[in-house]
This record gives sequence, C-alpha cells and structure tokens, in this order.
Amino acid sequence: MSDIKKMYTNILGDSFPMDMTISFGDQTLVYRKRTWAILTEDGGVDERGIRYGENPDQEAALYELVNGNLALGDCKFIEPGNALVSGITVEDMLQVGKHPGKINLTDVDNGLNIIKYLVDKPAAVILKHNNPCGAAVGANLTDAYNKANRADRIAAFGGAVITSQAIDKTTAELMSQNYLEVVCAPEFEDGALEILAKAKNLRVIRMDGINRLADFEKYRFVDFKSLIDGGIIVQQSAVNSIRSAADLKPATATWKGQEYACERQPTQQELDDMIFGWAVEHGVTSNSVIYVKDGCTTGIGTGEQDRVGVAEIAVHKAYVKYADIICFDQYGIPYADLALEIEQGKRDAGDKEAIDAKVKADRGGLPGSTMISDAFFPFRDGADVGIREGITAILQAGGSMRDYATIEACNEATPQVAMMFTGQRSFKH
Repeated sequence: MSDIKKMYTNILGDSFPMDMTISFGDQTLVYRKRTWAILTEDGGVDERGIRYGENPDQEAALYELVNGNLALGDCKFIEPGNALVSGITVEDMLQVGKHPGKINLTDVDNGLNIIKYLVDKPAAVILKHNNPCGAAVGANLTDAYNKANRADRIAAFGGAVITSQAIDKTTAELMSQNYLEVVCAPEFEDGALEILAKAKNLRVIRMDGINRLADFEKYRFVDFKSLIDGGIIVQQSAVNSIRSAADLKPATATWKGQEYACERQPTQQELDDMIFGWAVEHGVTSNSVIYVKDGCTTGIGTGEQDRVGVAEIAVHKAYVKYADIICFDQYGIPYADLALEIEQGKRDAGDKEAIDAKVKADRGGLPGSTMISDAFFPFRDGADVGIREGITAILQAGGSMRDYATIEACNEATPQVAMMFTGQRSFKH
C-alpha cells in the first residue's frame, strides 16, 4: 500500500476539547464534540471524532450546538435539538466501513443546503468536494437519482448522494452500480440497505431531520472564516428568497433615457427550471453559472474568476458528460475508456467519431436549457455563451449598468430568449 493511500486509511486522534463555548456579547453558545464508537483493527472499540480534516494529516472535530442560541439583528438561528450533520449518531450510521471525514460531512451539509428547497418533490443531489455535480427532481426518487447521476457520471464517481425521500430497492440498485462514498436519506425501505451494504466502505447515513428541513428554510447559521493571522470574519449565512415565480422580476433596464425589456416571456417549464436552478445554484461555489433543463442540471460551472469563463466551462463540462453518457449507453464503458481502446487498436476510431459528431450536433444536450447565474452579467458576453448553445431562458440577479445589453442579446437571439431577474445575488464562499 502506498504511503499516500495509507494516510487515508488511518484514523487520526484529535487534540480538540470535548466542549467549546463561544460568546457573542451577552449571548453564549455551548457546543459538544461529536464522537462515535469505532471498531479498531484489533477488534476493540474506540471513541473517535471525525476521521480527519480537509487532508489526512489535519486533525479535525465536529461540534453540535447543545445550549444557547443567537439573535443577531432581525435574524434568529436554529436552536439546539435540531441538529442535522452535527447530530449524526452511531445509530444513524447504518453502515460503517469507514466513519466519515470532514469532506464527507461538508458534502452532506451542502447537499442539505440544496435539498431543503426541494423537499416537496422526489429529489437527489450528488456532490463532490462541496459542489453539486448533478441534481434533479423527478416523477419518483429513482427517476430523480438516475437523472442526477446521468447529468455527470464522471464527477459522480466517489460522490455523496443526498435524497429528499426514503431510498427504495430500485433506487438502491441504481446507486450500487456506482462507486459512492456517502448515501444520506431520511429513511431506507425494506431491502434497500442490504443492496447498499455490498459496498463495504460506503458511508450510509439515516437522517430523519431531512423530513423537517423545510421548517428551517428561513433560518440562518453563523459562518466563520478564520484568517491566517488568527483573525476571524463572521457573517450570517445566505437565505434563498426566490421560491416561486412570483418572486421573480421582469428583465428591464434604462440606458441613456431608453427603456429596455425582454420581448419573450418564459414558459411554465422555464419558470419551474428557474426556481429549481436557483435552489441548486444556492449550493454552488460562486462565481458560478449552471444550466438546467426539465428539472435536471445539464452543466455546472463553479467558482471562476470571470463570468464569461465560467459560462464556457459549464458548456465544456456539458459536452464532456454528454459524450460520456452516449458512450456508456451504446457500449457500456466510459468515453475515456473508448478513446483508450481505440488508441490500443482494440476498437474502430469510427465509434468515437460518431459520438463526437452527435455531441456537436446536439450541442452537448444544452439546447432548451435555462441558464442560471448567481450574480449579474457585467457584460453580455456571458449570456452570449449560453445563447450560442441554444438556451431558451436566463435567470440572473440583474443590477448591472449593462443590463440593457444582455436584454438586447436575448431579443436578438433566434429564437428569442426569455430572461428574468432575481434582484438577489447568491454568493457563497
């Protein structure tokens, strides 16, 4: 076993105290470190906290709020007794091949951050390193998971899945065909756990609190950012206030005394995709652009320095995953394996050329998608990226001096593109 692999199989101890107290003025918060009874290599039982931090050489600890609460300005925070990730017990970890590390838990946490806006539907979100790689709502949970997985099979490898509903046997069978690190759901129907248990290192977490997520939709948490000098920036978390079409604003602007407005209005499906996409966008690292169609992501671009660049990255990822899913459907292997087999002389190059031609003709499955941007477009070039790929609608914050130019881009498109504003940015760390 390599030294690096061995690092990931080790379980670190930690030097963090069992209790932590934080004072905000005259308000006090009391936290208790979360530990679990973990089987050791010699067959004993040891009480341990999370496996390790961001990297396997970093000690880390998970703390649950057990006493106190905060009221900051007009904000009230979730009270003790409503823990989600920080409240996971050993009974909730239905399968413990490896107990979770920091990234496993933050993936689940951000999945909950998205799912809390989708709990009224069968929904599934797959995350890798705290960003969604596929998200979907469907006619049932199997449909939602299948769509989310097919949205990006490549990135879903080794991902964390969070669902809005109990996992049934059919959905579990689909999940078992992937390599996943975490599956988290409010419950597991008879027979589902036995199917998932075939992957011995899969972390399976039952979280009943998913059923109550909608109750805490408007509550915030305190977000700490520690600086390299030991200082701390503290902020209230973001809250998604775009929950229905009634929350959206028409795309209008005034420039040099002239009024501009989008000539085409969105369809009901486009409005539905705007609300769904904004919920997913809420869990994507900014500066980001995503594409969604029929309640499923078609391309996700995360955390770039410029908006036109991230729009292009999302397009590139859509093309890559589209080629992969076509190849998998036709030949049962990933697109990368197909290319390798051609290189090795095991397969005809025409197979790849046919897939490439279809991807180009279908523009990566993007036509008909709605483009979601977590902030305004400072120039029309970002929107033009999506328009060239056949998007039919845009949702963005609005508020740029050049909103008029983006409106013109929508009106000049053939066919015309609908656009709405949120009047709200959705920046994340």
